[in-house]
Amino acid sequence: MNHSEWSCGRFQLGLERPLVMGIVNVTPDSFYDGNQHADLPRALDHAHQLIAEGADILDIGGESTRPGAEPVSLEQEMERVIPLVEALRSTGVALSVDTFKPEIMRASLAAGADIINDIYALRMPGALEAVRDSDCGLCIMHMQGEPRTMQKEPHYDNVLTQVRDFLQERCDHLQQHGVDSRRIMLDPGFGFGKTVAHNYQLLRGLEQAGVPGYPWLIGLSRKSMIGHVTGKPVDQRLIGSLSAALACVARGAKVVRVHDVAAMREALDVWNAVEHGVSE
Repeated sequence: MNHSEWSCGRFQLGLERPLVMGIVNVTPDSFYDGNQHADLPRALDHAHQLIAEGADILDIGGESTRPGAEPVSLEQEMERVIPLVEALRSTGVALSVDTFKPEIMRASLAAGADIINDIYALRMPGALEAVRDSDCGLCIMHMQGEPRTMQKEPHYDNVLTQVRDFLQERCDHLQQHGVDSRRIMLDPGFGFGKTVAHNYQLLRGLEQAGVPGYPWLIGLSRKSMIGHVTGKPVDQRLIGSLSAALACVARGAKVVRVHDVAAMREALDVWNAVEHGVSE
């Protein structure tokens, strides 16, 4: 069961070559671009820029999930996310909404979203029911703990097998409830309840941590695991982020979730030329 497409609502996204998911944070407190696009006009401008740079998917988030992040009310998240989905649904790219709240999932899908990207892996009460009967794509992530406390003291006996076992259980659960496996993408959850050492063990062993037949979506753009190695602050982590993303692609990642779409697209163009050749 190696799917060549990700089934996402209006789109059947081919996975022969890596796809780029551009991040659109409509939040005042995200770790990198907080408050840069925190109102609708700025968020729209940013989204259109990412599309022009070559994004295949836009991932819209109305609540920061950085370590220590405080929760956002349902009403506030709704006000941030839904108008943006409605404004972008005719752009020709797939729209993902980064949320774990079932009410936001339902409203997003009604507004035209194609993908639900859930850091809690549809474990919140009502989340599975919110997406089960739609045809949207789903991204299921591994996280130890929850955002406010996940980086306090993360511990694993074996990070590769524990991530794999968790994701296998979630895939089995979703399939038992009638969710087509072709809708499901997996995220190892870099930085979500993991030390720097865990993150790099996970990246190095990404193939072993996977569930056979299910593709990887990875998100490590500008995260602290990059800064730990390079010594660079968040606004100077582009090169490190591209290097880590390509290391994931070399280990089978099919979607890369990034802040810097143009740079990632350029890196993947060269990658694809190496892997598939170029026309004369």
